[in-house]
Parts: sequence; C-alpha cells; structure tokens
Amino acid sequence: MKPKKSWKEKLHDSKDLPKVEEITGKMIKMWGEGTFVIPAPLEVDEIMKKVPKGKIITINEIRSKLANKHGATIACPITTGIFAWIAAHAADEEEKEGKKRITPYWRTLKTGGELNEKYPGGIDRQKKMLEQEGHSIIPKGKKVIVENYGKMLFKS
Repeated sequence: MKPKKSWKEKLHDSKDLPKVEEITGKMIKMWGEGTFVIPAPLEVDEIMKKVPKGKIITINEIRSKLANKHGATIACPITTGIFAWIAAHAADEEEKEGKKRITPYWRTLKTGGELNEKYPGGIDRQKKMLEQEGHSIIPKGKKVIVENYGKMLFKS
C-alpha cells in the first residue's frame, strides 16, 4: 500500500496547474462567459501568507487576485477553497513540527467573513487565533463571522 501524502506534499503537488480554461456548458449558467483559472495549491498559499496580523482575506478576494494574475474572468471557487484548506492543514503540520513562521490560515475566511469549520481545530481555534489578533467574532444566524470584516480586508 502506498503511504498517504502529507499535507505539505499535497500543497507542493501542482498537478500541472495553474491552468486557464474556457467556461463552457453548464458552467456558463453559474459563472457566465469567459475563462476560469484552476490555480496551483502554492499560489493560494502564497496569497494567504501575505495577509498581515490584524487583517483578513476571504476566499473571494483570493479568487479575484488569482483571476487577475492569470488574465482570467474568474478563479475556480471549488479548487481555490480546497487549496486554502490544504494550505491550512500543511501550516498546522509545520506548526506541530515546531516551525514558528507558518501560513496564517486563520486569517482566510469564507465568503461573508465566515469562519471555516474545516480548518485545523475548527471554528474554536480560528476564533481564538483571530481574537488574539484583535478581531471581534460574532454569531450571525448559524454562522460565526468576523465583525466588520469588510473594514479588516487585506488589500495588496
């Protein structure tokens, strides 16, 4: 049996990405016409790494940066989200190995400023990390969000 890949190995496995493709078929209804980029995992990680303490970024901002970088209409929301998740787990792996400077994945939020339950330690850990950096975390219906997240967005 082949050994399971570590999160860091998954992060560094680009699988011939990035790739820009034409939006076709059923995707046109969801995304409109144009092109979409499927980013490489390290490209998502690279953007996440740039977010300074006290600031946050959402997956949509990451997608916008990736689309601009590649001259595409949009960046694929599914792969971008998956690669942010992989980057978060790779950073957690590094932290457990004693590395001090890791990708600050807790600063990357879902759309609408929502915390991500799929990150290492779930919402509780992300909430704790964000509160340590001065953010207020509040419930919004069934979701948990960063209060006034729009004012905290990282612009690079």
